[in-house]
Amino acid sequence: MLRCIIIEDEQNAREYLEHLIERYFSSKIVVLAACPSISEGVEAIKKFQPDIVFLDIQMPNERGFKLFDYFDTIKFEVIFTTAHKEFAIEAIQHSAQDYLLKPIGQLDLAEALKRLEKKNERKNPSSDVGRIIEHYNADPFNFGKIALVTEKGFILEKIGNILFAEAQGNYTKIYTFDDRTILVCKTLRIIEEMLPQKSFFRIHKSYVVNLNYLTRYDKSIGLFVELINGVKLPVSVRNNSGLINAITSKI
Repeated sequence: MLRCIIIEDEQNAREYLEHLIERYFSSKIVVLAACPSISEGVEAIKKFQPDIVFLDIQMPNERGFKLFDYFDTIKFEVIFTTAHKEFAIEAIQHSAQDYLLKPIGQLDLAEALKRLEKKNERKNPSSDVGRIIEHYNADPFNFGKIALVTEKGFILEKIGNILFAEAQGNYTKIYTFDDRTILVCKTLRIIEEMLPQKSFFRIHKSYVVNLNYLTRYDKSIGLFVELINGVKLPVSVRNNSGLINAITSKI
């Protein structure tokens, strides 16, 4: 028997989903708690340790993704619920997580549970949640952090704290403002796509830098930039004009 928690701010939607589960799927899943807010949802998750959380994406005072701020490790599956298809459904699909469009139908829920059963051999559900957060955290105004997937799970890092990223084969090394390094299980290309383009720029095949921390651009001996911590990085000829445009557009 799977155990679930519902996090949904709208009372009608919350009661409807709970009723749907109890009426048609009581032999497979039981509702442990139905919560109207993230804070209550966090308390319920810590108390009941559910297998599944049905999580509303958009709520009046907070986004559903705020839930992941409260857990270092995600030990439950997540099925997102939303009335708005435009809410990054493509990102959810890309990350192999599931979602249900409101109003949720019996067949839709049945299919979601069936897909969930097929994933029972997966050893690390937190990695999928990490990919979700990565996609959504690319906008610092929505979340302000990025989920950096490591070999042990993922680290939630403030986007504004990242100085630059360096390619390490199929991995990427992240350098932070407070002199930490984080080895991420993603290529530099993927990290580049996740970071906000208005602040980060690919200066070289091996480097993506935070433009906010550039202190110097020099072309006297080769091409390079210097960051606020004194680190100098090369700029490729191919990316040079784009870098100049990116810098001058902010002045």
